[in-house]
Amino acid sequence: MRLVRVNCAGVKKFGKLEGDFVIPLDASGFEAALTAAESGPPIPLAQVEFLSPVERPGKILGIGVNYAAHAAESVSFVDTKKPEVQKWFNKQVTAANNPYADVHLPKVSEQLDYEGELVVVIGKRGRHVPAERAFEIVAGVCVGGDYSVRDWQRASQTMIMGKGFDTHAPFGPALVTLDEIDDLSALEVRTFVNGELRQSAHVRDMIHDIPAQIAHLTAAFTLEPGDVIYTGTPAGVGAGFDPPKWLKAGDRVRIEIDQLGHIENRIVPEPGTTVIG
Repeated sequence: MRLVRVNCAGVKKFGKLEGDFVIPLDASGFEAALTAAESGPPIPLAQVEFLSPVERPGKILGIGVNYAAHAAESVSFVDTKKPEVQKWFNKQVTAANNPYADVHLPKVSEQLDYEGELVVVIGKRGRHVPAERAFEIVAGVCVGGDYSVRDWQRASQTMIMGKGFDTHAPFGPALVTLDEIDDLSALEVRTFVNGELRQSAHVRDMIHDIPAQIAHLTAAFTLEPGDVIYTGTPAGVGAGFDPPKWLKAGDRVRIEIDQLGHIENRIVPEPGTTVIG
C-alpha cells in the first residue's frame, strides 16, 4: 500500500495512492488509516495537495553521521568521525512539513543545509525490540529532508537547536509499506539542488542499518505509531564543500528515492512574525 494524506477542496483525508488517483479511506487518524477500508470514489491527483503522511508525529528522531563518506566530510563542521555508537538527536514536532511545501531560511542564520534521507514511520508500539524483529513495528518508509542550521548545530552539544527549526522536516509523499519494495537495502537516495546532483548513496551503505537503529532506540524508550525516524544522509551536504554551499532563498531541493517517489521544497525567507497564544 502507498498511504497518503491529502488536502482535497479544503478537507484533509487519508487515502491509498493508486496510479493517477487517490482512493479515500475511512479513517480520521494515522493508526486507523493503516487498516481502514475504502470509503469513496477515486480522486484524480490534480485535485489534491499532498500532505505529510503523519500530521503531528509524537517523535521525530534522526541518526547522525550514518554513512561513512558523510562521517568523513562531517569532521570539518561537527568534529566527529565514523561512529561506533549510534548518535541520535530529535527534531521538534513543529519541524514536520509537507512533501512539497516551502522550507524556511531562518532569520538567525545563513547556514541552512540539506540532507536527503530515507524515513521510517512506526506502525506499532515497540520496546526492547530485537533487530531481527524490528520490521514488525514499521508501518512503512518514505522520502525525507533533514534540514540543518549548521552554526546553531555546532553551538549545541546535542545538535538539537540546529536540527529542530520549524518546517525543517518535510517527508512523504506516500508512506510505502515494505511489501511494495523489492529490496530495501538496494534503494538509492539522491538529492538535487536547483537540478544539480549533490548526494547519492544506497540504503545498504548505512553504518547502522534500520533494524539496528530500532533495536537501539527501543532499548531506551517506547516507539509508538506515527513516530518518524530519519535514518541518515549520504555525503555531499552543503557544509562539506569548500567554501560551503549554503541554501539561499529561491533554491529548490529535490530528494528522491527509488520506488518511493520524491519530495521537492522551495527555500523561502522565514516570515519571522511574533506569535503569542
